[in-house]
Amino acid sequence: MNTDNIIRVDMGRSDANSDNSSERPILCLGIESSCDETSAAIVDSHRNILSHIIYSQIPEHQKYGGVVPELAARAHILAIDTVVRQTLESAGKTVADLDVIAATAGPGLIGGVLVGWMAAVGIAQSTGKPLVAVNHLEGHALVPRLRAAAANGTDGATDVEFPYLLMLASGGHCQILLVRGVGKYELIGQTLDDSAGEAFDKVAKMLGLGYPGGPVVDKRAASGNPTAFHFPRPLCDKPGCDFSFSGIKTAARTFLSRACAPYSDEFINDFCASFQAAVVDCIINRLENAMRDMRVVHAAPKTLVVAGGVAKNSAVRSAMELLAAKHNVVFAAPPMNLCTDNGAMIAWAGLENYIIGNVVKKPVAPRPRWPLTEL
Repeated sequence: MNTDNIIRVDMGRSDANSDNSSERPILCLGIESSCDETSAAIVDSHRNILSHIIYSQIPEHQKYGGVVPELAARAHILAIDTVVRQTLESAGKTVADLDVIAATAGPGLIGGVLVGWMAAVGIAQSTGKPLVAVNHLEGHALVPRLRAAAANGTDGATDVEFPYLLMLASGGHCQILLVRGVGKYELIGQTLDDSAGEAFDKVAKMLGLGYPGGPVVDKRAASGNPTAFHFPRPLCDKPGCDFSFSGIKTAARTFLSRACAPYSDEFINDFCASFQAAVVDCIINRLENAMRDMRVVHAAPKTLVVAGGVAKNSAVRSAMELLAAKHNVVFAAPPMNLCTDNGAMIAWAGLENYIIGNVVKKPVAPRPRWPLTEL
């Protein structure tokens, strides 16, 4: 295990967001290991992040251009004890101080999920603490309620209350959900093929920009011309709220097969900007339809939220902010370091489930697939 890959996330304290700051807060240790980050955090019910440690595996996977499941599982095994120990030490807490343990139980790469889940089971069984099995996607869906970033980038400036309309784009998932409460998710639309994140990563790989590709495409697009190349906007002339990104990705591959490599910086910047513009147009088009969907209209959500790794994309955030203003709702997103996989979101989701009594009462089998609508 390379300790240079350990990141301490300094999120500060947020008592101003608490409705019950006079009460003793509930402390939850959250563990996340569903893909290529081994992470743990201690979060309290006053919305304070007491400590947050992330062990990033990106250097191990970069040379392969993507996550290798077997290598990821092995890295989780080597890192999990150190990450949990450092999380406790950083918060100045012991296991005895905790009130509840939470860990991702799926969906994700099952080898990694098993490592984090069994660590949490071991802590819970050895201490008698209650245990919460967290759906990884619910972690993303609820983390804006822990910390939301306003349009000006300030942390904790926007309280996100139920119900809200959520654009969830994480890993292989891309969904529009009406979030009515903890464990209450109504699917409004979803991708029919690739997710937005996959499309960004695959195009980055085609251009030789490395892994992870999404942030690089976003950065290069900032210096490019979004109208330099034309990409299709699948389904944008169709009713409904489902996405399709496979056609945009295929168009990119076809175009690059006819272009002359090596590509100039100007070409790459323009290509990224044009590709990103197509993806953003598709997202906004589908969200426009979602906001007219009668299920959403009747629920009258006051907040439009984006979460998941794609929530870090500057163009997506800006376009969704404009869309929210157009419909007279508030736009909210997690701070950048809570968009990708992290232990704080699992700890918060664990707390929210614990408070309403959703704790493990019988053995739980981790799951590689676990749709939010099954909660």
